[in-house]
Amino acid sequence: MAGVPSIPVLYEDNHVIVVIKPPNVPTQEDDSRDPDLLSLIKADLKVRHRKPGNVYLGLVQRLDRPVGGVMVFAKTSKAASRLSDAVRTRTIRKQYRAVVNGKPKEPSGTLRHHLLKDSRTNMVKVVPADKEGAKEAILDYRIVGSQDGLSLLEIELHTGRPHQIRVQFASIGCPLVGDQRYGGASAVPGQQIALWSVSLAFEHPVTKEALRFHSQPPTAYPWLLWEQR
Repeated sequence: MAGVPSIPVLYEDNHVIVVIKPPNVPTQEDDSRDPDLLSLIKADLKVRHRKPGNVYLGLVQRLDRPVGGVMVFAKTSKAASRLSDAVRTRTIRKQYRAVVNGKPKEPSGTLRHHLLKDSRTNMVKVVPADKEGAKEAILDYRIVGSQDGLSLLEIELHTGRPHQIRVQFASIGCPLVGDQRYGGASAVPGQQIALWSVSLAFEHPVTKEALRFHSQPPTAYPWLLWEQR
């Protein structure tokens, strides 16, 4: 991407743009006022396409600030509406990889919880289904490998709740490596949360073409535990 080389573009046409979000970049502006992905992409589009006025860019999904990987943005309101509908109807397939402390009891399975976010503390917790404001969270997982007290998981997300993967695995005693907010100690100073958006598949909002994009986690600890094998 011109002017912002740290944000690779995987695909772009008149309707959508698919990028790899770097870790520790907010998806959209937050209280930190740090450069955010939405604003960076809009600024880049304005320069590359020589747009004199405001640039439209629709946010149809989010990744937590510490998380990196594949994301799609809409370049038109029509595309934004259709992609948002696809998110709501769960026809966008979102797959992740994560490294967790410990090992889930089953080699594969489905996690179902009800989550509630405290906007004051920006913390999410598991609550009873009948708790006011609770939202159902569903994901499938598969253990790829385990060593050194850690497990590499493949995850397919069926709902997109705030902090969902982090909270659901913490709730079964397997917090993500590096996720100090939810009980996952860091093995090395400054370590990012070991969670990566590796695959995104969806129907193009206009052409209806089936699209799928991939991004591999960084070549750093703890991901290297499995790459070396």
